[in-house]
Amino acid sequence: MEKPGIVVTGASGRMGQMLIRLLLDSDEARLVGALERPGHGWVGRDIGEAMGGRPAGVAVSDDPVPVIAAAQAVIDFTSPVATLAYAELTAQARAVHVIGTTGFDEEDLHQLTAAARHAPIIRAGNMSLGVNLLVGLTRKVAAALGEEWDIEVVEAHHRHKVDAPSGTALMLGEAAAEGRGATLGELRSPARDGITEARSTGSIGFAAIRGGDIVGEHDVIFAGQGERLVLRHVATDRAIFARGAIRAALWGQDKGPGEYDMHDVLGLN
Repeated sequence: MEKPGIVVTGASGRMGQMLIRLLLDSDEARLVGALERPGHGWVGRDIGEAMGGRPAGVAVSDDPVPVIAAAQAVIDFTSPVATLAYAELTAQARAVHVIGTTGFDEEDLHQLTAAARHAPIIRAGNMSLGVNLLVGLTRKVAAALGEEWDIEVVEAHHRHKVDAPSGTALMLGEAAAEGRGATLGELRSPARDGITEARSTGSIGFAAIRGGDIVGEHDVIFAGQGERLVLRHVATDRAIFARGAIRAALWGQDKGPGEYDMHDVLGLN
């Protein structure tokens, strides 16, 4: 059986290049397309040569329609606007859409839900095994401890990351809220700056650090009277996210339309 053909969006980005390198070396999948925005200097060039290596036989394109039409999966770490446009095309092509993009608002998510009626969408704020295990632990600990335990999610990323809190931090906050039988919207504490009021009982707060080349660090702090419990995950290699995304693209090949996440992929649900 021919290996599934995968398209990588945002080919020149750090995640894009990591995904392309892994796909070019993969025994389970093949790279069939690399997409960039119109006007990018890589458009029209062989992706291997553009990345400073040997020719890969795949030209970078700024026209997603024919590229996605020929693919079995699209792996997408770009921006909400670009991802929504790609979602329409993957739905038409009935291709698996693996989304690592973060920063969506409620309207964006409604559009993704509509696209998922036609093809599988696997979306996660973080594709690593360790983080998804941390999500499950956070849900269980929040359920076991009472609301008198304050919950704070602290995340750190490289200086170029533009959204905060990170998608992973929000995943962890949502898991904590679920553990308490509520939604994150009901329990989320507003950002703190200057003189603020005392913390509301049962609330879930966030703190974001941006600096240097930090790949990703996430702490979930449960702070009680006289004791604290800290759950932590530290990523030191961005390849963990790329490997998880490829695993998701392969897992989705025999799945019907719908919305999935990494817990589905990893069999944790």
